[in-house]
Amino acid sequence: QVQLVESGGGEVQAGGSLRLSCAASGRTFSSYAMGWFRQAPGKEREFVAAISRSGGSTYYADSVKGRFTISRDNAGNTVYLQMISLKPGDTAVYYCAAARASGTLMIYAYTANYDYWGQGTQVTVSS
Repeated sequence: QVQLVESGGGEVQAGGSLRLSCAASGRTFSSYAMGWFRQAPGKEREFVAAISRSGGSTYYADSVKGRFTISRDNAGNTVYLQMISLKPGDTAVYYCAAARASGTLMIYAYTANYDYWGQGTQVTVSS
């Protein structure tokens, strides 16, 4: 069982930056690939970024590539999402998730491949 708790959300003006954190419980954090997703009101949950178990490989949605960076600290059981050049379209609830499944990073773009989810943190970008 893994419990995930996101933090770091808030309101920021367009062009600003935020850093989200996701703290995981348990001693097996490094055995999970991790991902970030977001969900805006009235829309489906969408993939943002994923990172391999070691942190050596990352994968991003085209909409955030070059602006967002996912990283992890396995010793500290935490995954991060650094967001810069934020746009109003980035406004959403952001969720982190943990996946036991193995495969190419592209499989982590799909919610069905994740086993545990956090409760989400709100990010609001004003124009």
